[in-house]
Amino acid sequence: MADEEESKASKFNIGDVLLAPAYGNLEKPFTGQVEKIYENALLVEITENDPSDQPTVNEMNHRAVVRMDEIEVIKHAPAPEKKADVEE
Repeated sequence: MADEEESKASKFNIGDVLLAPAYGNLEKPFTGQVEKIYENALLVEITENDPSDQPTVNEMNHRAVVRMDEIEVIKHAPAPEKKADVEE
C-alpha cells in the first residue's frame, strides 16, 4: 500500500504549476501552485484567475482543494530530494 501512495504522490510535487477546471462558485478555470499534497487532492494557491471570479477567489483566501484527476500540470517543480534515514 505504501508503494501505491508513493507512486501517486510522485506525480505531483510542491510547487508544481497547474491548470484546474472551474468548480464550486468559480465559473472559469484557474492557474495555481501546489502547496500541499493529499491522497487524492491538492491544496492549490490560486495565482491566475478570470477577473469575474476575483470576489470568489478573495473569499477563498486564494486557496482551493482540487482533485488530482481533474488538473493539468503546466510546469513541474523540481522533485524534492529524498532524505536518507538517519539513525540516532
